[in-house]
Amino acid sequence: MKRRISLLILAFSAMTALAGQPAASGDAVVALAGNGFITRTGSGSTEVINNNGLANWTSASTVTSVWFRMAAAGNATLSLDASLAGSKSSKIRVTANGTPFAITLTKGRTKTYAVGTINVPAAGYVRVDLQGISKSGSYFGDVAALRVNTSTALDYADDAANYYWSRRGPSVHMGYAVPANTEYFYNEVTVPLGEDKIGSYFMANGFNGGYFGIQVNSPTERRVLFSIWDADSGAKTTLVRKGPNVVDNTFGGEGTGGQSYLLYNWVAGNTYRFITRTLPDGAGGTDFSAWFYAPETNAWRFIATWKRPATTTYHAGVYSFLENFIDSNGYLGRSVQFNNQWARSTGGAWSEVVNARFTGDATAANAQRMDYAGGLQNGRFYLRNGGFFSPHVPIKQNFARPATGQAPTVDVSTLP
Repeated sequence: MKRRISLLILAFSAMTALAGQPAASGDAVVALAGNGFITRTGSGSTEVINNNGLANWTSASTVTSVWFRMAAAGNATLSLDASLAGSKSSKIRVTANGTPFAITLTKGRTKTYAVGTINVPAAGYVRVDLQGISKSGSYFGDVAALRVNTSTALDYADDAANYYWSRRGPSVHMGYAVPANTEYFYNEVTVPLGEDKIGSYFMANGFNGGYFGIQVNSPTERRVLFSIWDADSGAKTTLVRKGPNVVDNTFGGEGTGGQSYLLYNWVAGNTYRFITRTLPDGAGGTDFSAWFYAPETNAWRFIATWKRPATTTYHAGVYSFLENFIDSNGYLGRSVQFNNQWARSTGGAWSEVVNARFTGDATAANAQRMDYAGGLQNGRFYLRNGGFFSPHVPIKQNFARPATGQAPTVDVSTLP
């Protein structure tokens, strides 16, 4: 059985743990392939998280972080499944909830190295950081998993077939009930300062068949993105027209269809406006159009119109969402606010939409990640994900925001 060490002793003597100690049968195996991230790198760092866990660990500047969630306060005894090649031995630091431990890895195949015991004072996520101290050769080692022995229930990503999605983090949505025959849908989006992490998609106007919103694609590139999928029958979506400087192409991954985007350096803290139009063409297809309003230019910009064949619909399944689309950035937190939603009927009447339903994807529903939230914030609907925060807000809830009474002032007949 694994030795349990008191916290008084840990403060001094547990900096060096016994290596190769067998794991207890009750250990939870928190695989780095689904729960680990490279959170700090130095110049020339080569480390990666792959299907086997942490690999190519050569830099002492690199920090690799692993998270698991405890359902209640309690003690947790930790160990690492690690191997070492390219060095005879290495010394690494394992910092769990702020408590540091030093352990020595020896050359050879994967075995379990004892780390130590920590006390977790409250329910929530526990962060464990790995960093190299010294090595006799080229590598600090490969780490497959963090083992956790505790009497407290744990949550972590354990579905190996979906580790890519768990590392991306939970996607969360706000679904809006709009009246029948809604031709136009209007929404306002604000990304708070500091919440615009690379890999974020703040989707404003989604509906059966497509979506429209803003993305952070790289440190130097941001997009206004509008996508329409092909018809369920497989009939291809085609571009009808597009606005100035808008790029159009087809896309895959989540399906096939048409995609259009405008490179635009939108700014966190500013509020942007979105309008989509869904209009049957009378010949068995439907035209989907999108417009974007930026306060920096004080004008509406036309993005594109896509024709989806074998489809006759007005707005249906209307929603907004927040997602991260870069799995290696899944440990970063992000949030967004949505406000002043309105629907315009085919007859020209605007009606305010004040009710929304908060939902999540399979990563959230299956408790692979529980760092998600949604609801009301400063009178607006909001969504939050990533960052391994606690506590979360359970999905499948309804929320109602205060009405603004401020119908869009835009004249849709004059939109570009």
